[in-house]
Amino acid sequence: MIRAYHFVPDEGVTVYDGIADFDRLCAVENSFLWVDLCKPTDDESFILTHDFKFHPLAIEDVISEKPRTKIDIYDNYLFLVFQVVDYVGREEGLKSGEIDLFLSSNSLVTVHYDEHRVFDFLYHRAERDERLIGRGADFLLHAVVDTIVDNYNATLDILEYEVDQVEEDVLGEPDEDTIKSIFTLRRDIVHLKRIALPQRELLSRLSREEFDQIGKTASVYFSDIYDHLVRINDIADFHREILNSSLEVYFSSVSTKTNEIIKVLTIFTVFFIPPTFLVGLWGMNFRLMPELDWEYGYWLALGLMAAIVFGLAVYFRKKKWI
Repeated sequence: MIRAYHFVPDEGVTVYDGIADFDRLCAVENSFLWVDLCKPTDDESFILTHDFKFHPLAIEDVISEKPRTKIDIYDNYLFLVFQVVDYVGREEGLKSGEIDLFLSSNSLVTVHYDEHRVFDFLYHRAERDERLIGRGADFLLHAVVDTIVDNYNATLDILEYEVDQVEEDVLGEPDEDTIKSIFTLRRDIVHLKRIALPQRELLSRLSREEFDQIGKTASVYFSDIYDHLVRINDIADFHREILNSSLEVYFSSVSTKTNEIIKVLTIFTVFFIPPTFLVGLWGMNFRLMPELDWEYGYWLALGLMAAIVFGLAVYFRKKKWI
């Protein structure tokens, strides 16, 4: 699917669905063009080389699987690769997708192979507010990247809620699902950091006015996005520390519970050792054992064993072992 928005001063924004004469639209003076390709077919992808004449190496990165976050400089445009993330739940984990962007002086081309609410939001904004495109291609790039990073914040908010739930589970009655959730959330947070860190470096470059396609005014706005990514990284580190602490609390709780069980079993073992010894002593098959013929020997043996067990119980209680 191709959706395009073409802004011309005094005419506003015109929306195009499908393949159009994009090289002609780009040639219109003082106009700005945004073309978004979602899951493009081979015919639709052909406009990248035919209409916009992008370099084959950039096209190769578009069709390759999971290229790294990057920015490449060509003669009259920039090629950027960003990552968009989404968190569905503990079971599904963190999902990431690639967004490729081509930025020239008066156009922005975005390519992605996953549908995402980020673009639904941008579509609606472009249709109701012509300033999104009318301020220039560099500001349009800022709007796209800013929306992607805002989605990072939304993802981090969901992860924060999940971390709080796990923390409550650890302080309550932790089980195997708790430890699984801790490892899953920690994996997702590390994944988010692995995505955010290289993009932070990319935003740092965009804010330093080193590219002709990005004006001085727009560079300041990219600096603001960079600050957001720094904050996201710091919050992710904080949540990871909480999960590490929760992991320690979980193992401590399991160890304490195990020690309690071992203590109870040990006490019961100690209770039964003296009676077992006496039973074994009087169970020996010697003919000349003086207690064997005594009329009250059986009851005395039972009473002696009961007294020993009772005495051990009193002693353990006094020592606060039970």
